[in-house]
Amino acid sequence: MTDELPELRASDADRERVAEVLRDALAEGRLDMEEFEERLEATYRARTYGELTPITRDLPVGQVVAPKVDMVKRPEQDGSWPSRIVGGEGSSTWAVAIMSGFQRRGRWTVPRRFNCFAFWGGGEIDLRDANFADGEVEINCVAIMGGVQVIVPPGVEVVVRGIGIMGGFDHREEGVQGDPGAPRVVVTGFAFWGGVGVERKLTKAARQRLREERRQQRLERREAVRELKESIRDDAYEAHRRMLEGHRERRRRGED
Repeated sequence: MTDELPELRASDADRERVAEVLRDALAEGRLDMEEFEERLEATYRARTYGELTPITRDLPVGQVVAPKVDMVKRPEQDGSWPSRIVGGEGSSTWAVAIMSGFQRRGRWTVPRRFNCFAFWGGGEIDLRDANFADGEVEINCVAIMGGVQVIVPPGVEVVVRGIGIMGGFDHREEGVQGDPGAPRVVVTGFAFWGGVGVERKLTKAARQRLREERRQQRLERREAVRELKESIRDDAYEAHRRMLEGHRERRRRGED
């Protein structure tokens, strides 16, 4: 399938699956650190299946398989929280950054437990566009002289239970009640001379909608002010016209 559709665009989840194969190969000694970093960089640069395939061709279970092209139109998710809790095992279950970095972002499925490790490196776990395997998911972070940033969308309840020694976990987003049906994200783990941050941010699409709404509100306010000014000007003109007509009428009657 990959050879048949080499120009088919790869998704973030596809790149993450290749990255996991590379991390497994590094842990098993099949790749040295230099090879791992080169292939990982190529993975995140890849835009098509044709570019992803050679990266893992010589590794066990390394063949990138393009998804079956389904010509049947199926209903899309409506964006509600219940529609984003999809079950299953998750599209990515762990991540490692050793003197490097990792990212989990875009449309991916968060497993019930996601484990990550950062040593002299950093990672970003972005849940804003993600689906969730369950109504409660755990993000377990170990940061040693490194850092991990967890980004959650508005409406998600956050609980932080991590332990920091000469490091810390960010508790600022705790205590915010979640939306009905929204998942609960529990951040656990250990930080030594490192930190785990938790940040609540809108998606790019939501920020764009908000900017558009504000722009529309500004236009509506300007239009309302313009119409008010025109109304005041018209009323003043009409009052002045009536006053002149009254004055002329009195002159005709010899009252002035």
